Amino acid sequence: MSFDLALHLTTVMMYVLLVALPLMIATLAVPAALFSAPRHRHERIRRRAVTLGLIVSSAGVAAMGLGAWLAREDSRYGIMEFAGMLVMTLLGAGLLVAGLGSLPSRLLELLGPPAERLPVPLRLAVRDLAQRRAVAAVAITLTMMATAAGIGLTVVVAGQTTQSRAEYVPLGKPGTLLVRSNPPVLGPFSDADTATVRAAMERALPGVPIIQSEVIADIGWYFNAEAKNVEIPEDAFFPTLAIGDEKLLRYLTGDPSTPYDEGTPVVITSADVPVGSVDIGYKLGQNDESTQTKTVPALLMRATEPGVETIFVPSEVVRDLGYSLATSELFVDPAVHRATPGEQRRLDDALDDELAEIHVERGFQAPMGWAPFAAASLVAAIACALAAGVGAAADVRQARVMRRTGIAFRWFGAARAGVTAVCGTVLGAVAGCTAGMSLLWPLTASTSWEDPPRVPFETPWLTIAAIVIGLPLIAAALGALLARQRP
Repeated sequence: MSFDLALHLTTVMMYVLLVALPLMIATLAVPAALFSAPRHRHERIRRRAVTLGLIVSSAGVAAMGLGAWLAREDSRYGIMEFAGMLVMTLLGAGLLVAGLGSLPSRLLELLGPPAERLPVPLRLAVRDLAQRRAVAAVAITLTMMATAAGIGLTVVVAGQTTQSRAEYVPLGKPGTLLVRSNPPVLGPFSDADTATVRAAMERALPGVPIIQSEVIADIGWYFNAEAKNVEIPEDAFFPTLAIGDEKLLRYLTGDPSTPYDEGTPVVITSADVPVGSVDIGYKLGQNDESTQTKTVPALLMRATEPGVETIFVPSEVVRDLGYSLATSELFVDPAVHRATPGEQRRLDDALDDELAEIHVERGFQAPMGWAPFAAASLVAAIACALAAGVGAAADVRQARVMRRTGIAFRWFGAARAGVTAVCGTVLGAVAGCTAGMSLLWPLTASTSWEDPPRVPFETPWLTIAAIVIGLPLIAAALGALLARQRP
């Protein structure tokens, strides 16, 4: 087994354990619902069970609040600190849901008196659920759990997407096809690898000019270029300097007619400052302790696009100072050619994944892999609500009332499924929003020095409102569709 595969499996197992533990705790909501429900219609619910459930939920909220509070700083956290805060918050979420399992019975009890003033189908539906309290409480609890999972996942993904969008740094202009070593931390390509990658790109993209950016081959050998009053943004494509030929320069300026002199650096900036020269800092040898400075004339070009600001140094200038260069990236200017998905696939097939990483700059892409899981949770919530809303009426008297008043049984089925869904969805929304907002803090905690500070989280209130309103309506419609014609 390779090291990468073992590391991947270990990571997956850790995430499974992190998710499984709070889920196991949350499933205690079902026995809590059964325990709190009275065994007979005229019995009152077990108040001690409700009180105990509220205590457990309060403990869960406290644990989540503590986990979120500990992760509130924008400073760097160690891995163990991060894991501890995340586990604490997840356990708190499990306790919150488990404690809420005792509330459905109480909720049905509270709905009884007001329901007597509602239309006949709703009144009969609440009576029927109260009569079958154990079944109804479990159905509401399962609906709550599924809704909480879907809403909690939606809240977490929305917040993390906001943070990821703020952290995203493009690697090139939109549409740029870029190939670099994989992983990039291994450094630039060797001469042999450069030849291999270039040949593959020429086969996949015949006739398309290939741009090459270079870096100092020996990363321990100091080299730098600075221009007075010019500060290069950290999110620039080349945040320190760009080394290459006329193709790279014209990619950065966006102008094919940009003049190129192999002995003249070019400062590309949006700042309105005069620039006439560049100070190049270098060493005569790798082990030389003293740094030399050479001032050379430079041209000034205005940046026309975000990310292109940098100091361009021709390769010849660097080589003349005794440095060896290596290829860091090969890419295609989107103004000349935009790679199609088919060309990208051909290039990907031609290059070994361990040799090169292929990237087409399309800007930040919001993740969508979570959507099927959230949708499955919400579908499960509807199915759980229907579990107490499908079938005949619980007693003969209710059937007689429906016949006497002329109420179609489908209206009764719709009302029963709808009431079940409303109770479960409201409880689930409370649990899901609380858990999701708390989990966002440890999940967005910085574990490296490079991570930027947090940005304000975006809570998808419209989506949550649509779920809270839409689920009961869908459940009611299906309850009517699946109901028998006669009680």
